[in-house]
Amino acid sequence: MPAPTPTWPESLQGTPAVAVIERAIARQRLSHSLLITGDEYETLGAVAQVIADQLLYPATSTAPTRFHPDTHPDVFSLRPAGKMRQIKAGKSADDTGTMREFIRKIAVSASIGDHKVGLVHEADRMNTTTANIFLKTLEEPPANTTLLVLTTRPYALLPTIRSRCLNFRFPSAEVGYLPDGWKAWISDYQAWLERLSAGISDRAAVADAVFTAYGLTARFGVILNAATGEAWKAQKKSLPPDIGDDERVAIETGLANGLRLKLFAGIEHATRDFALDQISTGDESFRRAFTQAVDKLEKSVGLLRVNLNAQAALESFLLASLRLWAARK
Repeated sequence: MPAPTPTWPESLQGTPAVAVIERAIARQRLSHSLLITGDEYETLGAVAQVIADQLLYPATSTAPTRFHPDTHPDVFSLRPAGKMRQIKAGKSADDTGTMREFIRKIAVSASIGDHKVGLVHEADRMNTTTANIFLKTLEEPPANTTLLVLTTRPYALLPTIRSRCLNFRFPSAEVGYLPDGWKAWISDYQAWLERLSAGISDRAAVADAVFTAYGLTARFGVILNAATGEAWKAQKKSLPPDIGDDERVAIETGLANGLRLKLFAGIEHATRDFALDQISTGDESFRRAFTQAVDKLEKSVGLLRVNLNAQAALESFLLASLRLWAARK
């Protein structure tokens, strides 16, 4: 049975970025290095699979067997590993799961076709040493090889890496996986913002606002933990039996990180939706509060990268929001 052909996510079909990439592939003019960025890592992975498939199987291909990019012998992937989820440089080209091994693999000739594809997942997890080793490959890439660099944090990369890649940003789909209880949480969060923006006039209202913030934080933790457990339970079924412990930990941690980032992105969208009507009327106080709230949310999300607990990050954001929205006048 032939492998299924990867397709563009529905939300991206027909977009200018997709048209540019497909036209460049058809003309064999695609850049040797692409930086693929966006808010949702699942979308970036799907995009990379489509690009890899189209590079390996152009319209003129007569290959008798079609491999999926996940199993194609000319597709090489490098992912973060271990509890710290770092992409390590490696001491030699034989160190498994390291940048040096990745570079050795993409340097050899293609096995079954004319082209090779190298995928660097979560490239922001490279340290300076690893990034500099990779930079040399970007400067002098192997022949007939396309490098796809995936990250949701492009500005965490060295500027020299960004400058040597053709940059494509892909937005996440508006509709996606919603954990149980999340829709109600968002509704209650927006109702809380509405009460804050209407003004807090007495101590009882202050107490209510604070207790609601802590209640939202507690519920967020319950929703996140339940969603992570369900997602990991499903993910484990598709893991190969010979996967190592370090890679298993990295996949589980990456899954949890992806879910909490998706929920925080949902909070940003909910904040935007709440403020949009008032901003459109020219109310500058709403614009300022919204801008400051999103800035605080981005900083809170950034702290998650240094292992700050997700609930602590949310609590910090909500308490800051209480001050911003209540004092916007």
